[in-house]
Amino acid sequence: MTEAVLRPDRDAIADLGHRRVLAIALPIVLSNLTVPILGAVDTAVVGQIGAAAPIGAVGVGAVALASVYWVFGFLRMGTTGLTAQARGAGDAAEVAAMLSRVLMIGLVAGLALMALQMPLIAAALGLAPASAEVEDMARQYMAIRIWSAPATIALYGINGWLIGQERTRAVLAIQLWMNGLNVGLDLLFVLTLGWGVPGVALATFLAEWSGLALGLWFCRDAFRGTAWRAWARVFDRARLRHIAGVNSDILIRSLLLQGIVLSFLFLGAGFGDVSLAANQVLLQFLNITSYALDGFAFAAESLVGQAMGAASVLALRRSAVLTSLWGLLSVVVLAAVFAGWGGAIVDLMTTAPEVRAEARVFLPYMVAVPVAGIGAWMLDGIFIGATRTADMRNMMVISAAIYAAAVALLLPLFGNHGLWLALLLSYVARGVTLGLRYPALEAAARSRQAA
Repeated sequence: MTEAVLRPDRDAIADLGHRRVLAIALPIVLSNLTVPILGAVDTAVVGQIGAAAPIGAVGVGAVALASVYWVFGFLRMGTTGLTAQARGAGDAAEVAAMLSRVLMIGLVAGLALMALQMPLIAAALGLAPASAEVEDMARQYMAIRIWSAPATIALYGINGWLIGQERTRAVLAIQLWMNGLNVGLDLLFVLTLGWGVPGVALATFLAEWSGLALGLWFCRDAFRGTAWRAWARVFDRARLRHIAGVNSDILIRSLLLQGIVLSFLFLGAGFGDVSLAANQVLLQFLNITSYALDGFAFAAESLVGQAMGAASVLALRRSAVLTSLWGLLSVVVLAAVFAGWGGAIVDLMTTAPEVRAEARVFLPYMVAVPVAGIGAWMLDGIFIGATRTADMRNMMVISAAIYAAAVALLLPLFGNHGLWLALLLSYVARGVTLGLRYPALEAAARSRQAA
């Protein structure tokens, strides 16, 4: 494990240019793009059955579990910021201790979810007003996937730990392995063996456990030293209180964000199986946008975190600007692709004529997603790296309130169109509110520098 060296402010930006940003971001862009591609393959594989119900079932099951897991997204986000700051400050022992903490959190949280699987599945299905056929298939899907919860949550922490050290090629390798295996097993279990929705779930279960094994292998250098098992440091009360504060803020923010996503899915289910399936297909476009922009947001997390650890205002500002410029370029490309080839992408994901027709009606919203979301995605990365999580929490509260008001106003008037408009407004609100709080980040870095 390479130990960072604390540098004067002007030296902290000496090697901070486009080349370094791309070296961090491009592996993450490729890594994250495989995730929505996997979701699209899952949808496309069950779409070959030629009915709406299996698509809706995988959508309900996958989104419900992803929402539960992403509640633990604080483990990925908080770990990246804290690890990057420790690296920027030259504290290699703290970097190793962070790995031990996140692995323990992942194990405990995963076991808890496995123990609570029955009420969790019942609650998820109780919130989704889908047909009996969709509910039965979704229950089968979730009952299999839940057994990989420890692996899934622990991988959040491992990925955050690697990203905080700019080891993004390792993150790419983990994702390529997991998703490549998942796709291959999807094709085998569903199209060859005819196992249907349970086959999709089993493929993901096996891929997630194998991904954890590979992730631990990439962390092997940390385990060769002794810092990872220096329990006095690992369980140091002051550090644990700080980590708890950061993670609790992110947890509240994540709960509110997932509340928006879940309400969108469940409210959309009320318009029938065809609308539910169409929304699920279109959510793959949103996921592609999210993960593409997250590549540069993750680069911001690492670089901003190291700038804060080194107490460099100049490096903080330069990191924010450079990563955001590349995010803006991504927005232009994605909007153009969705405008030109969106219909063809829809056709690849489902063969059901009624779902294809319904998805095309709402396709223009997918062109608007990159433009509406760039501020939220990039500023999330900047604030995570700086561990200014209280600001993230507070601005998310405001954004969620705006979304709820938009749903209450627009849904009765415009139906599913109103639902999509409310979702886009929530992204705009997050970007604007976080942007107004950016000067506080530089003020915090300036205070560290003065100290």
